[in-house]
Amino acid sequence: MAQRNRERLAAAAARRRARRRAPAGTGSAGPWSADAGFPGAAFPRGETPGAGAAGAGTARARPSAETISTVLLSAAREQWAGDTQAGARIGAMVADRCADQPELVAAAVRGAVVPLITAAWERGWTPEDLHQVARRRLDAAGGSYLVDAIADESGRYAKATVPQRWREDLRQIGAQVWWEPAQTGGHLLQWSRRHGRGLADALTTVIEVLATLLALPVLPRTMPPPGSVVATATPRRGVDQKMLARVRALLAKAESTTFPEEAEALSAKAQELMSRYSLERIVIDNAGSPGSDPHPAAARRLWLDNPYVAAKALLVSAVAEANRCRTVLSEGLGFTTVLGDEVDLEIVELLSTSLLVQATRAMVSAGSQTTRTGRSRTRSYRQSFLIAYATRIGERLTTARDVGAAAVADPARLLPVLAAREQVVDELFESMFPQSVSRSYSVGNAAGWHAGRAAADLAVLDTRRAVRSAGS
Repeated sequence: MAQRNRERLAAAAARRRARRRAPAGTGSAGPWSADAGFPGAAFPRGETPGAGAAGAGTARARPSAETISTVLLSAAREQWAGDTQAGARIGAMVADRCADQPELVAAAVRGAVVPLITAAWERGWTPEDLHQVARRRLDAAGGSYLVDAIADESGRYAKATVPQRWREDLRQIGAQVWWEPAQTGGHLLQWSRRHGRGLADALTTVIEVLATLLALPVLPRTMPPPGSVVATATPRRGVDQKMLARVRALLAKAESTTFPEEAEALSAKAQELMSRYSLERIVIDNAGSPGSDPHPAAARRLWLDNPYVAAKALLVSAVAEANRCRTVLSEGLGFTTVLGDEVDLEIVELLSTSLLVQATRAMVSAGSQTTRTGRSRTRSYRQSFLIAYATRIGERLTTARDVGAAAVADPARLLPVLAAREQVVDELFESMFPQSVSRSYSVGNAAGWHAGRAAADLAVLDTRRAVRSAGS
């Protein structure tokens, strides 16, 4: 009897070793098994991927949506960890095993994606942030799927609990429900048909989106997430929209022209105009209740495209400093955070966006740079160009700011108000970035430095005269 028991135990051990060595698609659970190389992706006992699937001669139940969600998330973790083929491999496997269960697969996908979107909000991300990450890490289809997932998740909140800036973000990235939720297969199959993709390719995209969401770090919060506050009926403070529209139109024309003289004619002192507007707005806000507490400071992230992110952030910093704001660069992620008054933040974003376009155009027009021996120096030239451009722009903006401040009636009244606002901004900065460090920049190309300063002297900073002519 003991001998027979030992033989049965040895045979069972041999079968287990054989199953572990078996290639994907064999064995009782096939590729769904944790032993087949998908940690955490195994079905619970008694579940297999298809109807009537058999293991050891016994029929078993279909998998649950939760189980398929676990498989997809496990594949996303594998992809995040460096297995670039995990998405395609597991996507094809799930599509093959669950082809006759579209509603189950759609529910599993939604059950995996939507909670990660919610978790991103809890980590300090916003809809625009996720959209920017998708532009950098996913293809067009992946970006489209992520925007749809954001729209789906946003439907969980009452409108009164969604901040105005959050709604503006959703509108800006085009997050809206275009599909019919009640149709078989829900969003997943309708998205697949719209993009001409089969189920396997769609699931591959889903896994890539999940991997991107799993990799998101915690960020300082720039606005409250949806559902956490009750939005007030008071509109958000900001620059007058009519003036903004005129300025944007003029700056767009200045950015498109190839003639520096025409750009200069369109406007020569935009910073002076916008600085005066900001200061006059401060006077108006403080007139009704002098000595009252200043408006709370706010923060927003400006995403910068590679290459030369640090040098471009230096330009944003120059614009921010001239408008009483502070900045912090997150170079690894590709954005700089700007902190200041709401009105000043809009001015910084508007002017920075225009100057980045002008700087990039001027930099690229210089072409490539080589040494006498033919060695490329394009990168050092362009890096030095942008640093010099930012430095010179900062000098011009500071001068324009001072001119604008001097033109405001009764500037002495502004001093205590500006001091109070500066303190509010500093307090927000210290609360969001208590461990920030200063950074220095080096210039390794003299030709790039001189070309950058020359280009900055031609940059469009002013829309005052043009705005007046446009309004006349």
